[in-house]
This record gives sequence, C-alpha cells and structure tokens, in this order.
Amino acid sequence: MSLPEKLDTDLKAAMRARDELRKLVLRTLLSSMNYAEIAKQKKLDDAGIIEVIGKEIKQRRESIEAYEKGHRQDLVDNEKAELAILQEYMPAQLGRAELMAIVQKVIAEVGPQGPGDKGKVMQKLMPQVKGKADGNEVNSIVIDLLGKL
Repeated sequence: MSLPEKLDTDLKAAMRARDELRKLVLRTLLSSMNYAEIAKQKKLDDAGIIEVIGKEIKQRRESIEAYEKGHRQDLVDNEKAELAILQEYMPAQLGRAELMAIVQKVIAEVGPQGPGDKGKVMQKLMPQVKGKADGNEVNSIVIDLLGKL
C-alpha cells in the first residue's frame, strides 16, 4: 500500500473510531500535502510526502519548545501526541551509530580540510539521510567530526 493510500485509510479508520486527535492530525497532513502539490504543480511521490511529514514534525518540535518556555504543559502534551502520530508515517530513523558511520564515509569521500568545509559535507550527506535522521543531530555529528580533523 502506498503512503497516500495508507494515510487515506488511516483517516477513514480514525473517523470511524471517533479518534478526534488522529483525525485532526491526518487532515492537517493531507492539507499540507495538497498545498505542496499545488506549489510544485505536480503530484507528490513518497519522498515528497515524507518531506511534508518532516516539515510537520519540525513544526511540532518547535511548538513544543515554545510551549515549554511558556509553561503551557497542556499544549506541550497535545503537540507531543500529534508528533507521535506523525512519526508513525516516517521511515525508520537511523541510530546514532549508523548515522556516525554514514557521516564518516561521506567525510572520507569529500576530504574536507576542517570545520570550514562543513557545507561540502552536508551537501553530499543530507540527500542520503533525509527523512531518516534529525537534521540537528546530523549537524552536531558533522561539526564534532570536522572539529577533530
């Protein structure tokens, strides 16, 4: 079953089960996918859909951080619940060890001279880990490894 079909099926199941939170999250996600399709003027493939889901996840994480600063635990809990639902549709995330191995391989291929070449490494690395790892974690690993050169 393709990702759009799965989302549609899960939305119908949430509606039947009267799961309001899941229904809201899936409708928001489908709406974001529609906007992305309109902006790109073409139908999204699975990679494009994962990119949209990633943006939604990033938005939830930023909201959680802002609500925690504002001491709004009720909103933090709601955003975390939405985040958990969205993460169900993402591909399996890479572990730190797997991610470290990929970063080291890319660094060996690119041959950077030091931390100033982070852009070259990230340019080659991000297409390989897009959707499979958090960008902030990738960035911190690259900075650590380039700092040791």
